[in-house]
Amino acid sequence: MAKEIERKFLVSGDFRSASAGVERIVQGYLCSDPERTVRVRIKGQKAFLTIKGRSTADGLSRYEWEKEIQVAEAEELLKLCERGVIEKDRYMVPVQGHVFEVDVFYGENQGLVMAELELSDESESFHRPEWLGDEVTGDLRYYNSMLRNKPYTKWNK
Repeated sequence: MAKEIERKFLVSGDFRSASAGVERIVQGYLCSDPERTVRVRIKGQKAFLTIKGRSTADGLSRYEWEKEIQVAEAEELLKLCERGVIEKDRYMVPVQGHVFEVDVFYGENQGLVMAELELSDESESFHRPEWLGDEVTGDLRYYNSMLRNKPYTKWNK
């Protein structure tokens, strides 16, 4: 059983100059129940089926299982997904031994820029670059499975 340990942050500055690459991601959800999500993702030229369990109370970790599938299979599965496909560009930004994944969202989530950092331990320390904004780890509104149902552009800000 795999365990994902992840912190999420809003982005409030220029990260692109430090980026080591970018890929387009399109993903949908076959199931977005908070107890378990089943995601279909096309990332660049690859595709994946991912199952995630409920997050811990602090939002730092949860069960995750992922398997690479054929892109053609993912395209067919996307047709079966719940309403609301997530589209984003993912930038890989190395920072002092860690890699931040910075997502720039499109469509109904236009304007949202969020960084995720996977860690090997919940107490692992890391350097906070100047472009990193407020932490939103554990805030359910920022889970992709929630953004497909209640997009960022529809929030009452």
